[in-house]
Amino acid sequence: MTIRIGVIGTGAIGADHARRITQTLSGGQVVAVNDVNRAQAEAVVARLGLDAKVYDNGHDLIKAEDVDAVLVTSWGPTHEEFVLSAIAAGKYVFCEKPLATTARGCLNIVEAEVAAGKRLVQVGFMRPYDKGYQLLKQAIDAGQIGEPLMVHCAHRNPTVPDGYVTSMAIVDTAIHELDVLRWLLDDDYKTVQVVYPKRTRHRFEHLADPQIVLIETQKGVRIDLEIFVNCQYGYDIQCSVVGETGVANLPEPQSLLLRTDAKLATNILTDWKQRFIEAYDIELQDFIKGIEQQQLSGPTAWDGYAAAVAADACVLAQESGQIEPVVMAERPTFYNK
Repeated sequence: MTIRIGVIGTGAIGADHARRITQTLSGGQVVAVNDVNRAQAEAVVARLGLDAKVYDNGHDLIKAEDVDAVLVTSWGPTHEEFVLSAIAAGKYVFCEKPLATTARGCLNIVEAEVAAGKRLVQVGFMRPYDKGYQLLKQAIDAGQIGEPLMVHCAHRNPTVPDGYVTSMAIVDTAIHELDVLRWLLDDDYKTVQVVYPKRTRHRFEHLADPQIVLIETQKGVRIDLEIFVNCQYGYDIQCSVVGETGVANLPEPQSLLLRTDAKLATNILTDWKQRFIEAYDIELQDFIKGIEQQQLSGPTAWDGYAAAVAADACVLAQESGQIEPVVMAERPTFYNK
């Protein structure tokens, strides 16, 4: 069985997903593409040698009889309408983050999926597919460090472009931690606060950098998350879970340990795509497998909603300087399956 896939949005991530489906993964075939820039979509088809139709309208692609599933990798503000369209058509849909640009938009998707009575949506949060995070999750779930009490995290980028603004530290950067920490701890958030250390000189005047997000979970775990997007030295993701009887640390990416010139050193990655490239492969393969088995198992629309609510609270905390509550709707029993 080959899953026939349509890709809406052929920018960097959409083109890369089309590449991995065509050249790396099994069970899927890209048969349709759409982009607001038709020439760009046509270029991706040509470059990858796809036997795919180029659509001028994403909704027409979704309705096409020869499309079994849809990848939404277009501009963020278009995600909600395309995901809702796919649900209405009864088709599986993989949506890169954000699921929608507002929590209300995410909830619209949740409500539509619940009404459909079947899990059709997978959100493109890839960190739960990273082998390091999976090891961390296994240690926590097995009780190897007792009950988690505290989590110390860092999300560091060497630099960001000048279009990057303070709120993007939450909605574009920390959003990954806001998702993966819920999964890691099997917990939801109660309150958030954002504090600002001394600012680095390697930043734009319009950007507060670094930032620290302080989170309290419903179970009482305290999380501190450092976001430092102009750290200069590399792309560095850290996570340390402190439990009652031990500490579990996220493994470093594999790197040669080199002794030379009176130094002991390992390399640090500089590109997020290098750090999580395998996780991207695994998550999309899992989506294809889920369609084959008629049962998706990846991050849900509810996970997308939960991350959006937490992000909204963090952005409010950036502006208010206060501890802000994280208030979510009641979780539908549909997502307990």
